[in-house]
Amino acid sequence: MNEPIVLSPIPLPELLGEITKAVRSELDARTPTTAPTAEELLTRDQAAQLLGITLPTLRDYTRRGYVTGYRIGTRVRYKRNEVLDSLQRMRTAKRDRR
Repeated sequence: MNEPIVLSPIPLPELLGEITKAVRSELDARTPTTAPTAEELLTRDQAAQLLGITLPTLRDYTRRGYVTGYRIGTRVRYKRNEVLDSLQRMRTAKRDRR
């Protein structure tokens, strides 16, 4: 902070360009390189179809904790990867019972 400050006349467009470059480089340095991917949400109908079950069975599986449902307002949505994981767990559980 002991460096002397030298002010020199600079045209306004050049000043704005320098400020813009500095701000962009700072923002780029702070922005993560990989953006989080959005989870695909399924409706009840889509989740039931993916699992090959009926809507009452899906409701029962949700109550029992086999599949996790997320209430968004008045609707229930299911995360696609969680539905597929639960399908795999159910298939494995059926094989284990035999």
